[in-house]
Amino acid sequence: MINRREFLRHIAMAGAAGALGSGRDALAAEPAPETKRIRLGKAPSACLAPQYVAEELLRVEGFDQIEYVGSGLSAAGLAGAQAMGSGQFDVSMNFAAPLVVALDDGAPIVLLAGVHAGCFELFTSERIRTFSDLKGKTAAILAKRSAQHIFLASIATSVGLDPGRDIQWATHPADDAKRLLAEGKLDAFLGFPPDPQELRAKKIGRVLLNSASDRPWSQYFCCMIAANREFARKHPVATKRAVRAILKGSEICAADPSRGAKSFLAQGFSMNSEYARQAITELPYGKWRDYNPEETVRFYALRLREAGMVKSAPQKLIAQGTDWRFWNELKKELKT
Repeated sequence: MINRREFLRHIAMAGAAGALGSGRDALAAEPAPETKRIRLGKAPSACLAPQYVAEELLRVEGFDQIEYVGSGLSAAGLAGAQAMGSGQFDVSMNFAAPLVVALDDGAPIVLLAGVHAGCFELFTSERIRTFSDLKGKTAAILAKRSAQHIFLASIATSVGLDPGRDIQWATHPADDAKRLLAEGKLDAFLGFPPDPQELRAKKIGRVLLNSASDRPWSQYFCCMIAANREFARKHPVATKRAVRAILKGSEICAADPSRGAKSFLAQGFSMNSEYARQAITELPYGKWRDYNPEETVRFYALRLREAGMVKSAPQKLIAQGTDWRFWNELKKELKT
């Protein structure tokens, strides 16, 4: 016997499995992966839940050695992209804007697919009412060229601000930044899940931008799948199977957010479980077919070129650092 909550969870999972069942024939027809070992990045952002849910799916795809590599934020943002390029892990979700900077830096990675939009929110003090009000104000970031810094720089350029001159950058750990914002000692903090859920629950600051609903950011992926370039070249079947597992993980997070939160927290991250579950409930998972990964790269490349963080033209980055082959195939195989 199972209780009502478990019953509903099984129904939701059955629905997700049914929706994804159209990919089974293609899976059976493919050759086995060239390697049975896969290493993915591990970072404490709840928006990356699909790749933790994907652990069971990766086993179905033929992998029997599945590792999540990293600690803290070493597997996310620009540092994560650099770690992937150096061979510390093979395939992983990461944030779109830092991936674009990594490509411009020459990191040997390749962008393969988009997973979802909407993971970051910009919180400000009551002194800030518009993006233009950020001029001369102080914004908290983990470090220069961190994910917060890169995304905020792209936001600043969208209203004609020069992020190098017009914004005062203060480096703080996330917990300190949230406290300082509450005390009125900071003007802006860009948070990734579950930080926005905590700030809203505690009524700290005001949301100036929600990338899940505010254009143009809501029209582009914030989280994408990338791979070490050499791994993808040597193991194309394994790479496609890994991408498929993560995209299916996104579908499962949409159908059963509690399962997504459970998989995320099982990685040992120390954070409020309710905030994590709420974050995964709010994020637009399962809608990866509705966005264009190439347009995402172009959008952030243009914004970051204006910010002085990217030198290359968007088309050069797209030509040299992306491969949408698997993405296009999976859109057909994993029909809604």
